[in-house]
Amino acid sequence: VCVSLKVREDENNPFYLRSSNSFQTLFENQNGRIRLLQRFNKRSPQLENLRDYRIVQFQSKPNTILLPHHADADFLLFVLSGRAILTLVNNDDRDSYNLHPGDAQRIPAGTTYYLVNPHDHQNLKIIKLAIPVNKPGRYDDFFLSSTQAQQSYLQGFSHNILETSFHSEFEEINRVLFGEEEEQRQQEGVIVELSKEQIRQLSRRAKSSSRKTISSEDEPFNLRSRNPIYSNNFGKFFEITPEKNPQLRDLDIFLSSVDINEGALLLPHFNSKAIVILVINEGDANIELVGIKEQQQKQKQEEEPLEVQRYRAELSEDDVFVIPAAYPFVVNATSNLNFLAFGINAENNQRNFLAGEKDNVVRQIERQVQELAFPGSAQDVERLLKKQRESYFVDAQPQQKEEGSKGRKGPFPSILGALY
Repeated sequence: VCVSLKVREDENNPFYLRSSNSFQTLFENQNGRIRLLQRFNKRSPQLENLRDYRIVQFQSKPNTILLPHHADADFLLFVLSGRAILTLVNNDDRDSYNLHPGDAQRIPAGTTYYLVNPHDHQNLKIIKLAIPVNKPGRYDDFFLSSTQAQQSYLQGFSHNILETSFHSEFEEINRVLFGEEEEQRQQEGVIVELSKEQIRQLSRRAKSSSRKTISSEDEPFNLRSRNPIYSNNFGKFFEITPEKNPQLRDLDIFLSSVDINEGALLLPHFNSKAIVILVINEGDANIELVGIKEQQQKQKQEEEPLEVQRYRAELSEDDVFVIPAAYPFVVNATSNLNFLAFGINAENNQRNFLAGEKDNVVRQIERQVQELAFPGSAQDVERLLKKQRESYFVDAQPQQKEEGSKGRKGPFPSILGALY
């Protein structure tokens, strides 16, 4: 088979969603903001299988709260930086948890919850994977509070229904719950400031999430509480799979958090069945993804070459990149890098590396078949595959080894310092 190569740069890359032009701001004030990533299938037909998933970014200033609300979507919440108090409200009880970087929690559809940033100086940054339950790729937030940003959903009921339900006159209900006559109550939006005393009271009721277990059915779990599954001097790869956590099993999702040192490479590999949504948390990277060029509508001629297509992008903070199942890819960190990955359709997924000493699928092919598959002899192929002594992460600039590692930054002090 004759093979040619096509390259898709950033602007035409269907798998790359740049932060600057791919997010819609749902709410923003002086206390924080909520942003929603565009629908994946609207970005490209090649992302059609992600039509039911959305990415939500939440940021808040110190000493603030995201007011109580629920949504017609399941959420998988992950703390990227800062501290949070997450309260989940049930019919007859509530559970409050102290969350730290690396903590994750499922919020089932219809669960009323609120988020507090109790820190005096540090912003809170959270990423959520949303899985709508009513409409593919679309969900609605239902807030109890009435602000300039939205009405309380209770205001949708008629006056007589509210009067009967609360056994009170509508004037009292309106004054107490909706505050339409008090304009100052209409100016704060859905992210509002808290007093020191309010934070102290809310903090007293919050439980610390367990950093020793990753298998809780209903409590937060920390992605980085166990040893990384891959690790060396160039990077660390933390992951929790559906097989190890019931919350992830219900959603059929894996969670990964990856640190790569500046100048290092996460070796080429592919996932057997999981579609990966990669979100850059800190740093910059170059990514290359290899696929097969989609065929033209016209009938393919026998003499036409099979076209391999390279998709590449320069990624920065908050950028999103989608990696389809079976597509090989590689990540080169151009600064100290941390990214989060949601793996969709994750149960029984297998990660296959194409280079390196361990977990290298190419090295498992029998010598006789290698000799048929490649122009080199079996001895040459074997010698080539054994040259790379590292696994998973390697130095992308080995020629600089003799010069030492002057100027190389330490691995992610802001992240690791908060975790360990």
